[in-house]
Amino acid sequence: MRQTDYDLVIIGGGPAGLTAGIYAARARMNVVLYEKAAPGGQVIVSDWIENYPGFPDGISGYELGEKMLNQAKNLGLNIEIEDVTSIQVDGEIKTVNLAKKSVTTKTVIIASGASPKKLNIGESQFMGKGVSFCATCDGPFFRDKTVVAVGGGDTAVQESIFLTKFVKKLYLIHRRGELRATKILQERAHKNDKIEIIWDSVVSGMDGLFAVENVKVKNVKTGEEKDIKAQGCFIWIGITPNTAFVGDILNMDDGGFIYTNGNMETSVPGIFAAGDVRTTPLKQIVTAVGDAAIAVMSAEHYIENLQD
Repeated sequence: MRQTDYDLVIIGGGPAGLTAGIYAARARMNVVLYEKAAPGGQVIVSDWIENYPGFPDGISGYELGEKMLNQAKNLGLNIEIEDVTSIQVDGEIKTVNLAKKSVTTKTVIIASGASPKKLNIGESQFMGKGVSFCATCDGPFFRDKTVVAVGGGDTAVQESIFLTKFVKKLYLIHRRGELRATKILQERAHKNDKIEIIWDSVVSGMDGLFAVENVKVKNVKTGEEKDIKAQGCFIWIGITPNTAFVGDILNMDDGGFIYTNGNMETSVPGIFAAGDVRTTPLKQIVTAVGDAAIAVMSAEHYIENLQD
């Protein structure tokens, strides 16, 4: 095959992308990582992380992201702040198009993650200060507190039930008159004394001095608005994979998440995916870094076979 600019291009600088970069740098691959914003991904806005191994007292999301970034840099990983706009495939050559240039590579690891869908009612200012998208990550921080949860699907109901292990009271806000979750989850929610469902309603605002203290809830039928004194707001109205640049070159599910096999191989040879961007039953930091290690190993094997 003809010469390429890189052996591997990594798209995304969150835990999956940085881990892929660490493994690729240690393997002495000719690699570059492109991240459109700040390296570290969504982990850097997590207030505190207690379920990542190796930190018995927990660690702030910002510090964990910074440690991953520094480790990658210390190993010589080339990180560039660039927005990937598209990928083209010409046989064994992959062209990664950026805003102002294009590069060629033998392999690509897509680790661009996924973004929680937001309410767009000003909750961004309370990220890590009461607003959360992950009960597993943040539930223990709300022990004996009152929280609001938003959504009506399986994730919203299941995560709400999980939160009742910690919280004193949970108000589940749903814009319709019945939940969309499976019947067994609905039954469990209705039987849970800590859960109160507020039907036909949406969260219309929230406020607080330094963190969430009050959540405004509006009835979509009557227009009536009321305040709920709460210290947290969990939002589960879906997530959107960051795959707009992929176009239609890969097989994806209806939600836009990339299909892979156990080796993180996508439907196009030489293109791999890792972390939240792929179809996976659990979206956690620990699973993302595991995906990335496998993806780099698979990329190495792919390149070796090209040279045979």
